[in-house]
Amino acid sequence: MRHRILHISDIHAGPPFRHAIAECLVRQAPTLKPDLVVISGDFVQRADIATHWRVANALRAALPGPQLVVPGNHDVPLYNLHLRLFNPLGRYRSYISRDLNPVFERPGLVVVGACTAHGLTSDGGRLSRRQAAVLRQRLSSYPPDVCKVVVWHHPVVNPPGLRRNRVMDNPRPAVRLLDELGAELLLCGHVHVSYVGHTRDVSPDLRQGTIICQSGTTTSQRGKGREHGKNSCNLIDIDSESIQITQLLYQAGADAFVPAATYSFPRRNGDPGVLQQLADEARTG
Repeated sequence: MRHRILHISDIHAGPPFRHAIAECLVRQAPTLKPDLVVISGDFVQRADIATHWRVANALRAALPGPQLVVPGNHDVPLYNLHLRLFNPLGRYRSYISRDLNPVFERPGLVVVGACTAHGLTSDGGRLSRRQAAVLRQRLSSYPPDVCKVVVWHHPVVNPPGLRRNRVMDNPRPAVRLLDELGAELLLCGHVHVSYVGHTRDVSPDLRQGTIICQSGTTTSQRGKGREHGKNSCNLIDIDSESIQITQLLYQAGADAFVPAATYSFPRRNGDPGVLQQLADEARTG
């Protein structure tokens, strides 16, 4: 069975939000015929402001379903210290979703979300022991032929050309957990520039490793690096043989998100040698 995921991220409803591009996304998304829409965090610019949440909630409601969503660091209040420390995701739960560990299933596919946002820093993220335990419990029950996809906000590797290091705290245990559980694909955001890579670039000794797919900011003015001021998202096609990732970049002339690059990876199907060979060929080629 073929599966299609539309992966968007970093909406940033608030002053950086681009309403016209959001409206384009709403018009275009149904034409892409996704089986699932993933939003990997940062729904709002400031979680302290209710109007930002209402805009983010309206955009989510206008996009097709089903959806799987996770919070980002901007979805934690910055100025309200009491909420930040004692109920950091209360407003996210009220306006977006009460489920911090969502799961989407189809025959041959499981997508599991995890929360890396917390109230202790304004930008950083981490995979807590509790979140790691939830991922282990949920993913360990699926057979090797099921494509396992994990979604969280913070990246595990810094994209090339981005000077500031914005990876999650201590990413090596996180990527080892993904490898242990047989996750084939990690979807994330946070850094506002598209990137496709592999967790073996973080830990070369991984048994199989996991494909990394990061989305830039889809609807804000805060694009970074080579996507400065630009907007992007990803279209992911998965079947029994391959995982194909198409990076979509908004083009004003077309008033649409158009393909900018495509990456194709063979499905591992439980064979630890497949991605090892792919990584070796990529390094020598």
